[in-house]
Amino acid sequence: MDGAQIGYKCAMARPYPTELLTPAEMARADAAALAAGIPTETLMEAAGRAVARAILARFRPCRTLVLAGPGNNGGDGYVAARYLEQAGWPVAVAALTPPNPGTAAAAAAARWRGPRVAFSAAEAARAGLVVDALFGAGLPRPLAPEVENVLRGVRAPLVAVDVPSGLDGATGRVLGYAPQAALTISFFRLKPGHLLLPGRALCGETLLADIGLPEAVLEGIAPQCWRNHPSLWALPSLELSAHKYTRGHLTILAGAAMPGAARLAAAAARRLGAGLVTLHAENLELAAMLRADAPGQLVSDATLEALLADARRKVWLAGPGLLPHEPTRAAIRSVIDAGKTLIADAGALMAAADAPELLRGAAVITPHAGEFARLFGAPGADRLSATRAAAARLGAVVVLKGPDSIIAAPDGRVIINDNAPPSLATAGTGDILSGAIAALLTQGMAPFDAAAAAVWLHGAGAASGPPGLIAEDLPALIAKARHDLSS
Repeated sequence: MDGAQIGYKCAMARPYPTELLTPAEMARADAAALAAGIPTETLMEAAGRAVARAILARFRPCRTLVLAGPGNNGGDGYVAARYLEQAGWPVAVAALTPPNPGTAAAAAAARWRGPRVAFSAAEAARAGLVVDALFGAGLPRPLAPEVENVLRGVRAPLVAVDVPSGLDGATGRVLGYAPQAALTISFFRLKPGHLLLPGRALCGETLLADIGLPEAVLEGIAPQCWRNHPSLWALPSLELSAHKYTRGHLTILAGAAMPGAARLAAAAARRLGAGLVTLHAENLELAAMLRADAPGQLVSDATLEALLADARRKVWLAGPGLLPHEPTRAAIRSVIDAGKTLIADAGALMAAADAPELLRGAAVITPHAGEFARLFGAPGADRLSATRAAAARLGAVVVLKGPDSIIAAPDGRVIINDNAPPSLATAGTGDILSGAIAALLTQGMAPFDAAAAAVWLHGAGAASGPPGLIAEDLPALIAKARHDLSS
């Protein structure tokens, strides 16, 4: 199953819940609910009922095995088993170990009067549906061999409670082994691991259920991670008095080696609302070639110093099509030192590969995984923390591009984008994205908001694209995505 194509359904009667909570933050939310007078037993009953309802809505009755752990996740499983049995399903519970006496999970287990079977791979293999209620998102270590053996024995669709056991809810990484779920039901808020790969793919269809946790518990948590969505940012709107200069003037450094990259970025910027876009040609031959392209595209062969002296040229894009050599390094510093707003991509990033501090002062940088590794070292399993650290180091917004792009601000805020289809994995789409970010910056959006909005529009546009999508298709598609959003 392709993680980029997996959908999410929200079973909550409130506006789109964009906050993402780590397992530790979710534990704090549960504790806050308990302090507010909501018993754990009440939340567990609601969670188990939500799991059962999700199963009843998607599967036909069959021999069902609930794998129950010793904690609250297992308690949710006992409750789900009870509701499924009441609906007439043949259900058995296989407990890894009994819950600790006196806990809400122990009370849930005591109310289960149905069959109990051995916790074994043989029982798992016989089931027509398996509910993984073993550990959830909070397990900090790989599964024990006997648990992994049972999960590997599953031959039927698997429904995970919270996350498939063995998946790190904070990072989306697999701690040794985690099973493939057909359906995952989580509660109150999603976790980063539901969106980050490989977690997103392993969760299958992901359902978010309301179990009665009050929204007020978020106040004490102050989440710093969100799922990208238009409710997080506001796109610039046109005033009746607008003219091309009020919409901003973007200047793009174009290199002769790969001029098509800068042209793609310029096309995206023009379509997404920049008032003027100028391609700065590094030589006369390139200028002549660029002038023969789109008639509305401005081209300049003036010196860099002359263009930097123009106060109206506030936003600059460097990287698409540039070579990672000394002239590029010098241009980057000239733009930053002139106090301009700089977006650095591609060749500009590689020009700074051995000296990332060269990019300090940029507004936004947009590396893919390979470029990120050249700049900061491999991001490792915890890409959220690595991207946050890079943003703090440079004082710039960092967009770590991929099917689960991460947008991090220097102050620790981070957004995960999950709407990018796999059709974006083709040459030139990154140039389109950098041009889109630049266009929104020229229209006055803050760097963090502009980056998040452009990444979302980039994915939404591509998702509506034709078969055989190529980068040249994207400018019109992202413009339509913006129009549809505004409408």
